[in-house]
Amino acid sequence: MKENGQQLPGDHPPVRSGLAGVLLVNLGTPDAPEPGAVKRYLAEFLSDPRVVEIPQVLWQPILRGIILNTRPKKSAAAYAKVWTDRGSPLAAITADQAAGLKQRLGAMHGEGTRIDYAMRYGQPSIESRLLEMKEAGCDRILIAPLYPQYCAATTATVFDEVARVLGKMRWQPSLRFLAPYYDESAYIAALARDLSSQLGALEFEPEVLLLSFHGMPQRTLELGDPYHCHCMKTARLLGDRLAKPGLRIETTFQSRFGKAKWLEPATDATLEKEARGGTRKLAVAAPGFAADCVETLEELAIAGREQFTGAGGQDYAVLSCLNASDAGMEMLETLVARELSGWI
Repeated sequence: MKENGQQLPGDHPPVRSGLAGVLLVNLGTPDAPEPGAVKRYLAEFLSDPRVVEIPQVLWQPILRGIILNTRPKKSAAAYAKVWTDRGSPLAAITADQAAGLKQRLGAMHGEGTRIDYAMRYGQPSIESRLLEMKEAGCDRILIAPLYPQYCAATTATVFDEVARVLGKMRWQPSLRFLAPYYDESAYIAALARDLSSQLGALEFEPEVLLLSFHGMPQRTLELGDPYHCHCMKTARLLGDRLAKPGLRIETTFQSRFGKAKWLEPATDATLEKEARGGTRKLAVAAPGFAADCVETLEELAIAGREQFTGAGGQDYAVLSCLNASDAGMEMLETLVARELSGWI
């Protein structure tokens, strides 16, 4: 047996090595739009101390005793409205992104790179994917969290989980992490290109474009998390790039939960305020989401429409995320190829 041109002893176990891996990571999803599956997902998600920054001794009784006995049914109903033949939209789209990236990088670099995806919570897990990559011979792995804006409750949790998994490995791969890309020219250009196309295809001309980012408690900003600043910079750069003087652009934050004060202005409150203030034609985009999910397809597209039209609005549209569009995949290829420089 030979390895790297060297003769090995006959009883030497086969060892695969020499490949580079890319692991795309998104937040996660339940396995099914059912209360039981949602309960398991929420138990994992909401038990992460990065997500809920309350001492566990205080938080767990609330989570186990109240939230996990009330919220799963409501959340399952929301998931059921957007579930597809391929399952969760988020999982299906992330799989498409990995497949598209594999095709693009394969055309450039041959078979020297393995591309896959994982979910921070739920399946496929980061741990299972890292072990599969290591077994396949990936001794260099790029972790690519699909969160354009850095947040401790998203980006940092990926670092935490990767570190936990590697802490159990004897032979660890070399790692790189894709940095937050909130102001990357490739990201802003992809958003502007994709959103301009979608706006041009609408049957009405919006008076307002709402850029809705996922919300976080106000306390995270006060503790030094850069998320709010990253969102605002993305919105400013995107507005400059779109260059539509007749279109008013507003930035809001969605998905409030609990009684704590969250980043403002809130998306739901803004939709009602705009309609009551006379805005009749409005479009919403969610540039902080790499893939459409329950927050965009149900919270914005369904509940948001009801809020806007119920308050007097007329025409309403939610624009798709970058997903696996040409613009989105070109951006991912640009960022990932740069981070792989010197490895392949």
